[in-house]
Amino acid sequence: MKVHVRVPASSANLGPGFDSLGLALALYNEVTAEEAEGVRVKVEGDGAGRLAGNERNVVARGVSAAYEAAGRRFLGCSLTCVNRIPLSRGLGSSAAAWVSGLVAGNALLGSPLDRPALLVLAARAEGHPDNVAAALFGGLTVSAGGTDGAIAISLPVPGHLHWVALIPEITSATSDARAVLPSLVPREDAVFNVQRVALLLAALQTARFDVLGTALDDRLHQPYRLQLFPWLPSVADAARKAGALGCVLSGAGPALLAVVAGAEGEAATVARAMEEALSRAGIRGAARALAVDREGAVGAILRGAA
Repeated sequence: MKVHVRVPASSANLGPGFDSLGLALALYNEVTAEEAEGVRVKVEGDGAGRLAGNERNVVARGVSAAYEAAGRRFLGCSLTCVNRIPLSRGLGSSAAAWVSGLVAGNALLGSPLDRPALLVLAARAEGHPDNVAAALFGGLTVSAGGTDGAIAISLPVPGHLHWVALIPEITSATSDARAVLPSLVPREDAVFNVQRVALLLAALQTARFDVLGTALDDRLHQPYRLQLFPWLPSVADAARKAGALGCVLSGAGPALLAVVAGAEGEAATVARAMEEALSRAGIRGAARALAVDREGAVGAILRGAA
């Protein structure tokens, strides 16, 4: 049996929702998997020639984890991974790898594990639930650690908002972006973020786009990460001047995510402004408008496959 899995990119935090909010974006990694003796991994696209082609590959580890959770012996698998989500940019490439492996392994087993169980496994592997929740469920996800490991709820997102991702050519490790964060923050900053994340969820659910600029503000992670990305304020300012409602660091960066209301042409204007501002900072990158993925990870048996 051979299965095919498609998993979306994701942008975590959305400003104030540190380690709790995630947005699934229509940029996809695809995996074809079948059982085999031993592990073989072929990688196409981003990471080809760099990512492991054996059992150390994260997708293969995800397949193995699904088997272990289902109480089945894992003998091996043959994987073909087509990667379109850029690595180490803050768009959930690691989460997509874990989720694609878990979903593929589960599909090979006949799907004994439900989505909540897969979420717990993925969050445990990734270390936090925000990106994996969005990759699994699609849409805007609100996630939290719970007594069972992780819980998440997917919320609808207004369709007439456009999301523009600026993807610099430089990379950044999540561990580095977390290392600059303090272990303690002022109570005023914690209250500030609680207010903003509540306002953000309310604004998106009621289409109050006039308050998104305020709702996307943050004091828990972005101010500290400016030492890694000192060009962030100038690029975000250029996005807002070009018509964006707000612009935030995507996950741990260095990608940025801007939100635009209105026609698609306005999103293109914002994309150009972000690229030009980044270029003035001496860094090359490309911006593109991405739709919200509303399905999350999808796995299917390939009919007719041996």
